[in-house]
Amino acid sequence: MLKNCSTCGVQTRAYAEFPAPDGEGTIVRCKHCRQISNPYRTPSGIVGP
Repeated sequence: MLKNCSTCGVQTRAYAEFPAPDGEGTIVRCKHCRQISNPYRTPSGIVGP
C-alpha cells in the first residue's frame, strides 16, 4: 500500500508509521527522510527528527 510521507509528501511503499507524540494522528516517514533525519511536524506543531 502507498502512503504519503508526512515530511516530504512523496508516495512510498518503504515507510515507517508511528503515532504522533502528541497523540493526534500518525506520522508516516519515507525511507529517505528517515535516513537523512529530515524533521517532521505534527498538526499541533511538535517537531521531531
